[in-house]
Amino acid sequence: MSAGPPLLASRLAPAALPEPVVLRPRLARLLDDGVARPVTLLRAPAGWGKTTLLATWRRAVAEADPAAPVPAWVCVEAGDDSDRLWAYLAAALRSVADTGGDPAAVAAVPDRAPRPDELEVLAAALAARERPAVLILDDLHRITDPAALTGLEFLLRHTEQRLRLVAAGRSGLPLAVQRLRLAGELTEIGPDELAFTGDEIADLLTAHGVAMPVAAVRRLRERTEGWAAAIRIAALALREQPDPERWIAQLGADQPELAGYLREEVLAGLEPADRELLRRAAVADTVCAGLAEALTGGADAETRLSGLAENAGLLHHDGGRPAWYRCPPLLADLLRRELGRLPAEELRELHLRAAGWYGGNGRPVDALRHAFAGGDWTRASDLFVTRWPELMPYDRIVRTAAPPTLPAPEALAADPELALAAATQRALDGDIDAARELLRPAATHGRALPEPRRARFGRLVAVVELVLAQLAGDAEAVRVAATHLLATRTAVPTAAPAAAAAPLVDAGDDADVRAVAGTALALLALDAGDLGAAATGFAAALAAARQAGRTRTELVCASRSALLSAVRGELRAAEQTARGALALPPCQGWSAPVDCGYAYLALALVALHRDQPAEAAANLGLTAAATREPVAGAVAAWCRGYLRCDEGELSAGHRLLVAARAKWSDRPGELAAWLLAAEVDLHSAHDLHARDLHSAHDLHRARDLHARDLHSVRDLHRARDLHRARGEAQSARDLAVARPDPPHARELAAVQPGAEAALAVAAARVELRSGDPRAAARLLPDWAAASAADWPLPVRLDAALLDALLAGRTGDDRRAGRILEQALDLAAPDGYRRPFTRGEPGLRDLLAARLDAGTAHWSLVSDLVRAVEVPAERAPSGASVTPLDEPLTERELTILRYLQSILSNVEIAAELSVSVNTVKTHVRNIYRKLDATRRRDAVRRARDLHLI
Repeated sequence: MSAGPPLLASRLAPAALPEPVVLRPRLARLLDDGVARPVTLLRAPAGWGKTTLLATWRRAVAEADPAAPVPAWVCVEAGDDSDRLWAYLAAALRSVADTGGDPAAVAAVPDRAPRPDELEVLAAALAARERPAVLILDDLHRITDPAALTGLEFLLRHTEQRLRLVAAGRSGLPLAVQRLRLAGELTEIGPDELAFTGDEIADLLTAHGVAMPVAAVRRLRERTEGWAAAIRIAALALREQPDPERWIAQLGADQPELAGYLREEVLAGLEPADRELLRRAAVADTVCAGLAEALTGGADAETRLSGLAENAGLLHHDGGRPAWYRCPPLLADLLRRELGRLPAEELRELHLRAAGWYGGNGRPVDALRHAFAGGDWTRASDLFVTRWPELMPYDRIVRTAAPPTLPAPEALAADPELALAAATQRALDGDIDAARELLRPAATHGRALPEPRRARFGRLVAVVELVLAQLAGDAEAVRVAATHLLATRTAVPTAAPAAAAAPLVDAGDDADVRAVAGTALALLALDAGDLGAAATGFAAALAAARQAGRTRTELVCASRSALLSAVRGELRAAEQTARGALALPPCQGWSAPVDCGYAYLALALVALHRDQPAEAAANLGLTAAATREPVAGAVAAWCRGYLRCDEGELSAGHRLLVAARAKWSDRPGELAAWLLAAEVDLHSAHDLHARDLHSAHDLHRARDLHARDLHSVRDLHRARDLHRARGEAQSARDLAVARPDPPHARELAAVQPGAEAALAVAAARVELRSGDPRAAARLLPDWAAASAADWPLPVRLDAALLDALLAGRTGDDRRAGRILEQALDLAAPDGYRRPFTRGEPGLRDLLAARLDAGTAHWSLVSDLVRAVEVPAERAPSGASVTPLDEPLTERELTILRYLQSILSNVEIAAELSVSVNTVKTHVRNIYRKLDATRRRDAVRRARDLHLI
């Protein structure tokens, strides 16, 4: 062993942990699972608890198995070259090999950067170990020369996974991350995993002797986003605070300890260009490459922003295209404070650059704010007058920066349009009272304006009133303001005499009025659960938005129209509209997660009706922002409930529907009835299953439970009204003769015929499942009547299929077949599958009979028959169907499917473009393999085997 500088023991073991330490079992499990792979990488900015986590995990591993080798530890320092780093790696590897009683491995470890032949000897020695050696490298980002890790990477590749590396660092780690990731040899733990959860924050505060209520812990989690260093600093500071809750509520970068840590540990390690980019970008809440280049004048913003997000972990991006980035709250607060210390003229220039970029890239709301912040009153007024349709607050606006300064009162008095722009800005800032104070005198001054400016001004006043009403959440005020805005259509001239000046409004303005006011009214109808009025309103507003070229309004209307079309069962229209909405240009980054969520929810509902559960679940995963709104939340619960039911989790699916209906209980109408019908369906399906496992008594209890609720939203059938009874276990038949309570009269009147039909179909299904087909037939509504054309298509399909089943049970096969064919006529254009594949027992037999009798939908029915599982009760007792001794070929399977039809051999040959003799040969082989002598016997045997 050659002599060299002495090794520091402090670099071969973790430093003493900062007490108190909170154990985090979920992260320990991640590390336990991670060391099953060659490399585990912890990458996060300073202060995210990487070193503390590794030290506590290493200690826990040692305590769990004292006889096992403790993971080796090396702390990397700045300036480590290949020889110096390897000296420490050698010492660490020797400690592991020595503890494991492996003298060959100990002898093979060189104490300097090894030669290739030495590396091979060491790799062979490590590969021969019985247990893997675990090596922890902390602060790996300090390695500036990737060649320093060449020997270690060789060992990772050639030790047959007997060497496991756990590395931690900040950014620019010198590892082949992409190669490891693609090879499946990498476990990654980043800020999202390292962030403290609410429970972990509460545990840490308690360990520091500070007990806080849940709301305060939640606020601390929001402000720090789980950043460990900030939480520990807060825990230490809270000990000395007389009012800890108030201190947390005001937590920001003005805290000296936090500001110092951010400057010294987070910002100090960045390149000057990156620091300047972050500082200038702080003028905006979020930033994209185009905006960053406008603010900095540089041309490499995309690369720098991506590096700050992916490598340094200092920015979060939204995953969209183009990508928009934001700073964590405390860092953003610090950067804005530093921005405030810039010279006033430089800060003004930044705001005006931002205003110019936003105005030219479809974000007038942000352009207006920065125009005011930059003191450009003319630009602010022009933005409001010309871009008012795009200032509508369709999304919840979250502002982190201080509201901009507005013009002096005398400037507002001299320019009424500027005063309206200022009122709109204050409303968007969240100060409704200040906005109203600005609106009143402006409206008064506007009456003295000459025509046609006065007429245009009246329209703009109505616009501000609508913005105020929407932000205040006052439904009646929104309705009044929208009506007022619509009334200005006739008050504003669209043409002018030849000698007069050009008019200030035109047909485009009229389309804007119809689009904005119509959207506001449609949103009100949607929130109230009036789906019919909402659908009509969105359709008209969508056409107007397209005429006016307002993409933002178009997306709002199109996404919700798509969902309403899906609810009505118009699957093709829903899919087309939803995909069109998602394909709209992103207007350079106004994020519309709520609107896109509606479109994805429409696609999820379409996929569910088409029995594509994986696609439905994938689209549901993209609806989170929209499902916070009542209608979207209810529809999403409906979808998830049926998906859980399809997975066999009937109780979980039913609970989702119960919770959704409880949230919708104060909104009677079509959706309320729709949710109730689904709840009854899932509950009766669950209890039908429970009856097989327990007793028939459970089913009747379920029927009683839901029958008591049905009367609150509709009259099921004039002869079958159901009555709510508290604490009484009456049967559905006993309740059938009761009349609904008078207090529900208005509620009943609000229910549309389609909703009543949905509930009647649900009640009929309950009776059928309980074994009373006569009662089911009495309850089933007339789906073939002319009025049924107005029902949602899924309701009509369900009614038709129940009618076919009831006809089949009475032995009227011809009527059953005729009804089924009509149902297929309804289902085929939109691609419906679920009503057939997830239908009641007996439906598969009816479908199979259509193949024998002949159908215009032969291909569809053939697919449905194959897709529908044979009920367990019909499977042969004692054993499954005997499999074939000799499988059918692909060509034989094709011809077997045609044998289900009424086509002759000659016609089958023509369909397949083969000779008749070829078809006959395949048919003989099919009969032989299926042990059949007739076509019908062969088809029946094939269905039993699920071949068709």
